[in-house]
Amino acid sequence: MGTVVLDASVLIGLVDPADTHHRAAVVTARELRAAGMRFLVPTTVLAEILVAPAGHGLPAVEERRRIVRTAFGPTRAIDEDVAVEAARLRARHRSLRLLDALVIVVGRVDRAAAVLTADRRWADIDERVHLLP
Repeated sequence: MGTVVLDASVLIGLVDPADTHHRAAVVTARELRAAGMRFLVPTTVLAEILVAPAGHGLPAVEERRRIVRTAFGPTRAIDEDVAVEAARLRARHRSLRLLDALVIVVGRVDRAAAVLTADRRWADIDERVHLLP
């Protein structure tokens, strides 16, 4: 059994049937769960996926939080080890956003089997990065 870190693009795809990545995210998550993988959601990813619901008020935010917590458990806090490594990664890849670097580095620090994203710009940054089909 291994761990897969989920990026916001994947989580949004999972919870929003209208999202471009919905079908791929659902199929891929089902396959990974059936293979015994567990999922990890960094707190920064939670913040990203709460932006749209926040525009609709606190009940929408709480509903999205409940969905994520029920499906994936508690989020993974960003600690100093992750912060330092994310800064180093960002220094090497200047076009990489800090929030994206944090997700990738959670995968490194926690020795995840994969970091799952729909963001094709991450493909050559780390060997753990796997793109949604």
